[in-house]
Amino acid sequence: MFNPRRLSLARKRRKLTAKRFAELLGMSPVTVTRLERANNEPEPATVAAISRVLEFPIAFFYGDDIDELSAETASFRSLSAMTAKEREAALAAGSFAYLLSDWVSARFNLPEPAVIDLSGQRDEDAAARTLRDHWGLGEQPISNMIKLLESKGVRVFSLAENTKNVDAFSCWRDGIPYIFLNTFKSAEHSRFDAAHELGHLVLHRHGGPHQGGRSAEIEANKFASCFLMPTDDLQARVRHVNTLEDIVRAKKRWGVSAAALAYRLHKMGLISDWNYRGFCIEMNRRNYRTKEPDGLEPELSVVWQKVLGELWSERTTKDHIAAELSLPAGDVDNLIFGLTGSVEPIVRGKPSLRLVS
Repeated sequence: MFNPRRLSLARKRRKLTAKRFAELLGMSPVTVTRLERANNEPEPATVAAISRVLEFPIAFFYGDDIDELSAETASFRSLSAMTAKEREAALAAGSFAYLLSDWVSARFNLPEPAVIDLSGQRDEDAAARTLRDHWGLGEQPISNMIKLLESKGVRVFSLAENTKNVDAFSCWRDGIPYIFLNTFKSAEHSRFDAAHELGHLVLHRHGGPHQGGRSAEIEANKFASCFLMPTDDLQARVRHVNTLEDIVRAKKRWGVSAAALAYRLHKMGLISDWNYRGFCIEMNRRNYRTKEPDGLEPELSVVWQKVLGELWSERTTKDHIAAELSLPAGDVDNLIFGLTGSVEPIVRGKPSLRLVS
């Protein structure tokens, strides 16, 4: 049977309104609405046209229902700046990530989730310290946020949303935490996004972050700042800040942007209000928001490299995965391409991930 819910997901992923989609199909908007509401069963020729316009395989529209990611359960950092089409496209990508995640989980033993519930904690610094202690991190800087998250059972995916309006989002599904990162951002930006979403996962697990609104975003930001830049380590390493160059030199230790470090030091009282305002003006003048000085290399996924490496050793490519899921190859690639560093992985030694027998 034709699945109207899959039709709606595919249309939203392509950022098409029902009206525009109808125009491309040469149909009336009413007909499209009836198709998506299961009021009409489309003829084979209509399905072929839908497949051509949306660039989805015909088989996709005859699959079972997909777990759909809703705006009520996902945390979006830039919700106010996003258009409805951008939000729906990102959510649709998240639903496809569920399909891919289930496919991989059925074939590999992935790390079990170790993200604890700190929703009762009202102090973000204390929550960050608690999670660091639970994970045995101490006060040391985190060299690779993606690697850390994956080792703790978080399923990390990339979003090929080439827009500043979609930063990142996260959600829980069947006890599994998910984080989606916009990998078009700088490495420092993505690291902070990852820590911010981790904050949502541990602080706002019950009821969804949307219920907290702006306050939930502020809490997640504070958590990310404290998690990436522990108080004791900062106080031990940063004694005096006289110039912006001092901040640029220091920021590499914690893998954060100059703006994030300056903000943290100001909140800790290590930079005066006057100097902080001056630093912000100078960072804007130097256009640090667009080009981070002395930037880091993008972080890559260990899990996805190993999974794809194992599959590639068996001559299973991302195109094969896409065919099994009845998804466009480009959509599968978009979910992981920003995390792997190559189109097809180069196998270096035997992967430590084990296939499920």
